[in-house]
Order: sequence, then C-alpha cells, then structure tokens
Amino acid sequence: MSTKRDYYEVLSVERTATEVEIKAAYRKSALKYHPDRNPGDQEAEIRFKEASEAYEVLSDGQKRATYDRFGHAGLSGQGFQGFQDVGDVFSSFGSIFEEFFGFSGGGRAGGGRGRRGADLRYDLAIEFEDAVRGIEKELEFERANECGTCQGSRAEPGGKQTCRTCGGIGQVRRNQGFFAIQTACPSCRGEGETITKPCKPCGGRGIQMEKKKLSVKIPAGVDTGLRLRVGGEGEAGSGGAPSGDLYVVLHVKESSLYERDEDDLVLRRGIGMAQAALGSKLIIPTLDGDKTIDVPSGVQHGHRITIPGAGVPHLKGIGRGDLHVQLEVVVPRKLSKEQKDLLERFAQISGEDTGGNGSGFFHKIFGD
Repeated sequence: MSTKRDYYEVLSVERTATEVEIKAAYRKSALKYHPDRNPGDQEAEIRFKEASEAYEVLSDGQKRATYDRFGHAGLSGQGFQGFQDVGDVFSSFGSIFEEFFGFSGGGRAGGGRGRRGADLRYDLAIEFEDAVRGIEKELEFERANECGTCQGSRAEPGGKQTCRTCGGIGQVRRNQGFFAIQTACPSCRGEGETITKPCKPCGGRGIQMEKKKLSVKIPAGVDTGLRLRVGGEGEAGSGGAPSGDLYVVLHVKESSLYERDEDDLVLRRGIGMAQAALGSKLIIPTLDGDKTIDVPSGVQHGHRITIPGAGVPHLKGIGRGDLHVQLEVVVPRKLSKEQKDLLERFAQISGEDTGGNGSGFFHKIFGD
C-alpha cells in the first residue's frame, strides 16, 4: 500500500479544481517550503518535493486523468517515480521556477544575470491652462548611468580573472541533507569572474551619476496625481540588464477662474438683481476665448447655464467636457436714496410689506 499522501490533499485543493487553481496552490506551497527559505529544515524540503510532485501530475491532463482513476499505482505503471532530489525538481520546472522565484533550471537567478535598473520618480508642477491644453516640458534630473569608461564592466581592460571558487561557472553546489542545490557563487556573485583592477572613474561600481535633460510631452486633459511613464529613462541596469523607467507625477495648480469636476468646468459668475429679473447677456471667458450667453429673465440664484464641449479635453478618447456657468445673484450692500425709493415703490406694486418709508425690509438691509 502506498505511503504517499493524496496529491489533492498535498496542494489543499478540491478534486474539481481548475488548472489555474492548481497552479496558484502550488505556487503558495512552493514559496512556503522552498529550501532556500528554510535552510537545514528537512521537513520543509520533503514538503517542497512533495508539492512539486503533486503539481507535476495534476497540471498534466493525461497524468491527472490516470491518477484520478487508478491513484498512485496507475502512475507507477506509466514509469513515473516522482522526484529524487531538488535538482530533479528544478530541471523539470525550469519555466515555472523562472516565473515564481526568478530561478532557472540550474539554480538561482543571478548566475551571470544582471539586475534591472531602478525606477525614478519626478514630481512636476504645471499650470492649470497647460494641463487642459497639453504642453511639452523639459525635465532635468540626476540618475545613475552606465560608466562610460568601463561600459558597466566595473573593471579596467584586462582587470578581470576567472573566479577560483566556481571555476567560471557562476554557481556552486551545496548539500542540504539528501538534497543538492545550485546557488550563485558567493565570490563572484554568479558572474564567473572576479575583478582584479577596478575601474577608477566609477570606483568599480560600473555606474556613474549623470545629469539628464529630457523633453516630455504632457497630453491635454491631465490632472493631479497622473503618472506618465517614460520607458528606459530610469537608472541603468547591471550586467547588460535593461534600465529602469522614469515616472513623472503631475501636480496641477488651481485655476483662478474655474473649478474642475473631472472633465467639466464650473465658472461662478455674479449678476445684479435687475439682470436676474429682466434677463441679460453675459460675456463668459472660456478656454477657447470669450463667449456671449443669454441669461433668461427671472433666473434664480445658483442657476447653471451649460456650454457643451467647452470643458477639459477627454484624456482617453475624443471630445471634451462641458463648462457650467453658475449664476449668483448679488444684492448690493448700499443703495442711493433714489434706488431705495424705486425699490420701495416696486415692493408696494408687488404687494410686499416693507414696513413703510425707511423702516421696512429694504431699510433694514441697505441702511440709510
């Protein structure tokens, strides 16, 4: 009778689990029990090998069907014996270990591989008008770049020799119990060579700080918080790896005229009582120049008149938002005697009680 645990139990999935669910379960288990995360822990090594064996079967449609029907015995009839050591696991799962951990089939990533350069952030303040219309800005910043003398090799010409620890392979083999694992060589860090004469201009680092000027196009319709990605303009990578990216984070200044609501604009405009009552024409400043609008008679405080398509351009897609003109009826704080008399007369005709001759409603509001 087999002493092996059920493969579905090993990965903690149902027998009806999909391929995606099985892969996710294996990734979780492999990350938890990987030997490099549990040095010297034989139980973790066993669990790691066990999970890998379960995944090798359940991720293969034919093997899974055989296992579901006949169990472990059915697989042994197909010549499947599981994994004898971690090296077997790595050789069988080169691509998936590359995806999960950055491992290749023979060991750790880093074995002769470079490291991608760091990303950079640049905070850019722009005017409101530039944000809604679009503009091109020149940026100036400092970044780490590949040394121009050694071209990133970190050594003078002829200043490297084959690593004596790994013999130029870039990896060393170490044993953990009955497992054998290949890791990046600690002497050369996986490069296979050691430096005997460091490059003087960069001090053997392979990089130098440089000032960079870069022109960036900012599209119309951007707003505060938007990040623009400029590929390859971050810090230089090492060992031939690509550079990082530059992220330009925008900070849009407030407008003295408009309030922004996504792609719509709101313009508050004061009008007099007579204009509100009788109606009038107003000249409104828009992003495209002045525009005349009609104010209907009897308009109330807070009424909005919309000018379609006069707002901010849509950042994704065509068209623009709208401009909403919000009318605010302004009551004068002081009136001349003639103005007060006329308003009192208007109140009498309208049937409004003013309290009579200077002591009523309008007198209380406007004073003498």
